Amino acid sequence: MVSVQRRRGQRARVWRTVEVVDNRGNTVITPSPDGPIEVRAAFIPQRSSRAEVPGQQQINVTTMIVDAAVDDVSLWSRVEYNGREWDIASPPAYHHGDRRTRHWSIDLRERP
Repeated sequence: MVSVQRRRGQRARVWRTVEVVDNRGNTVITPSPDGPIEVRAAFIPQRSSRAEVPGQQQINVTTMIVDAAVDDVSLWSRVEYNGREWDIASPPAYHHGDRRTRHWSIDLRERP
């Protein structure tokens, strides 16, 4: 059985990573132009700091736990969750277990 957190988790949209050739002939890694995929995931808040003084930046970091079937996600991917856009803050970590429990854990940082 899939963990309850992922099965009944919150909806998110994930843009996979693709390699494209730009107009100068360079290979560039970008979020997929085909659009996002819909996933259900568990979200665990990690840390946050509020901007108290003008010029400071608010930082929100959370961990997303998603099914192992989600592939082509890297530091260049993007996530839309809870009405906000998030960048991937560290490389996704694959956790291997039996078929029902394997998953990716991905640290996300809210875009300013």
